[in-house]
Amino acid sequence: MRILLLAHSFNSLSQRLYTDLREQGHQVSVELDINDAITREAVALYEPHVVLAPFLKRPIPQEIWRTHLCLVVHPGIVGDRGPSALDWALLEGGREWGVTVLQAEAQLDGGPVWASVEFPLRAGTKSSLYRREVADAASAAVQQAIDRVAAGTYAPRAARESDPLVRGRARPVCRPADRCIDWQHDETATVLRKIRSADGAPGVPDEIFGRAVRLFDAHDAAGLAGAPGAVLARGGGALARATCDGAVWIGHVREERADPGGTRRALKLPAETVFAEECARLPERPGYAPIRYRERDSVGLLEFDFYNGALSTAQCQALRAAYARALTRPTRVLVLAGGSDYWSNGIHLGMIEAAASPAEESWRNINAIDDLTGDIATTTDRLVVAAMRGGAGAGGVFVALAADEVWGAPGIVLNPHYKDMGNLFGSEYWTYLLPRRVGAQHAAQLMQRRLPMGAREALRLGLIDRMLPAADAAPLETILAWADELARDSGLAARIDAKRRRRAADESAKALESYRTEELERMYRNFYGFDPSYHVARYNFIYKVPKSRTPLHLALHRAHSTPRGRIVSGVFGDGTVHEESGYV
Repeated sequence: MRILLLAHSFNSLSQRLYTDLREQGHQVSVELDINDAITREAVALYEPHVVLAPFLKRPIPQEIWRTHLCLVVHPGIVGDRGPSALDWALLEGGREWGVTVLQAEAQLDGGPVWASVEFPLRAGTKSSLYRREVADAASAAVQQAIDRVAAGTYAPRAARESDPLVRGRARPVCRPADRCIDWQHDETATVLRKIRSADGAPGVPDEIFGRAVRLFDAHDAAGLAGAPGAVLARGGGALARATCDGAVWIGHVREERADPGGTRRALKLPAETVFAEECARLPERPGYAPIRYRERDSVGLLEFDFYNGALSTAQCQALRAAYARALTRPTRVLVLAGGSDYWSNGIHLGMIEAAASPAEESWRNINAIDDLTGDIATTTDRLVVAAMRGGAGAGGVFVALAADEVWGAPGIVLNPHYKDMGNLFGSEYWTYLLPRRVGAQHAAQLMQRRLPMGAREALRLGLIDRMLPAADAAPLETILAWADELARDSGLAARIDAKRRRRAADESAKALESYRTEELERMYRNFYGFDPSYHVARYNFIYKVPKSRTPLHLALHRAHSTPRGRIVSGVFGDGTVHEESGYV
């Protein structure tokens, strides 16, 4: 079918549905919901069988849903209505939740139901649930709905309150007062529930050290206690704050005001970074540990679960040190397991944006992640596995490709390119690591096309070697079991020896550091050169500045009607196509 994906932004859920629908053989084009005129033009150009809306912040124009089948993906159970569906589910401690695909009509979230899928409500953050359970349920529900549309025999049912399947109800926007924390009386479980219900956005308003902030990234600080509301300790970039029956780690905060000069907006940053002076007087305690290592027989497992998958300069250095320690252990297989939500998304754009000199911090950060990637690529005394439970983007993909094997979960989305970040060239030895897996021609195509790919496509292309089981209740146990099989394989010694010989042959053909030097020459121009596109794109990404037009590599209906390099007019305004970025 020809499907137009209409979304406020091409977010994680939109990308997941885009890759899944394409994998199922559908033609998918994307239009960002900028204004009604552009949406009407997109529908006229593409003439879709279905308009699919996975993430909108305003209604679909009436003239479109009256003349075209428009399906809205709502992250709530049947009957639930309102923009804070997942917020309320977590805040109220529900046990089950779901995703409903319904037909757009005049009443928001109130149209006939085409499909619904439910799931157990894990005690995680809103953003984590959105990326995992909601994405899985949405993919299944959308596939069911599209199959029903294609069959032409299904009659969607109205979500009437008298229907026993309708368990949800209309809810208002979840406001700050609904999750305000009472540190004197709220128990740890309550505080965690409130912060997790707002994680990602908008955060929970609060005050720390007399400064107004929004709280994110909360975890149980087991074993710590003190006067309710008191900040007790620091560790791993986080602050521990006492509740009435324990304490919680606050990993990230965002100040509610700009800097004194008013020239820079507040960013979501590690709590210990925002309160650096105050933290210097606090005791350091273990507990908040994004980096963890354990062993089972001849297998080492190194986990790194960094918030939103970003790797700052300091985090790269800490992970590199942990990797070096892991190499001193007598293991035969070393598994690198990123977080459950993200493997890695490369350098930390937020910390770079917050730096006194973003160019200097960009340079430090890319060199730090290159150091880590180089260590992995030159490990020749054991087998290294990258186990991707979550998706990856930009440099994070190539950190994984430095390993000998890459295992991926079925629902992950990969973005193995850099160009969406202002034509950034990229480093992390990608000019060596990618061609050796897919060949030079395919490597060039992947880096230019700027599109997300699902796990199955990555498996076909050779970016993933083995697919992890779908809906695995204990993925780390499966990963350890698979790694143990590798460690016990009688052919492992020969495989490690072959790996050592191949690395030596590659080094003789071209030194690994030559790839890095060439990449960094291009990156230096991105950071310090006359073209500011990287810095502009980073700012827009960090501050979620809405796009003024849909990139042509996503809007196939516009790319076909507007040849690259030609002058265009109409809803875009006069302009030309940037030959590298693909924007009109």
